[in-house]
Amino acid sequence: MFSGVTNLNLDSKGRLAIPAKHRDALLEQGEGRLIVTVDPSRCLLIYPHPSWLPVRDKLNNLPAFNPQARALQRLILGHAEEVELDAAGRILIAPALRSFAALGRSVALVGLGSKFELWDELRWQAQTAAALAMSPQEIAAQLDGFVL
Repeated sequence: MFSGVTNLNLDSKGRLAIPAKHRDALLEQGEGRLIVTVDPSRCLLIYPHPSWLPVRDKLNNLPAFNPQARALQRLILGHAEEVELDAAGRILIAPALRSFAALGRSVALVGLGSKFELWDELRWQAQTAAALAMSPQEIAAQLDGFVL
């Protein structure tokens, strides 16, 4: 399970050094094979290959004649790229994916259990500020029945 926020830098070629604390798990889970794709929130999603397969299958099974489902399939499946950890523990983020998420040099890698989100650092800070600005009533409505 991946957790935590790590601030990192993309190198000049668009490579991301995966933090050492996650590398062993990624090598163990999918032999270092990852899927990088887009999220409608304008960040990137990074899945270990085995964790991606059920997501891919669920997306492929959405109704073919539903325009919203087709749009999500095109967005998420259409942008999915397989990458591998190199010997230095880095992955290459394709230029089209970096452009979609408006990634600059400074990024935030966010562990979310079975996957990661990759955000431009400034956009991540804005997301965090928006979450902190929610009222207790908004939070309660979103987390109905959930206790931390």
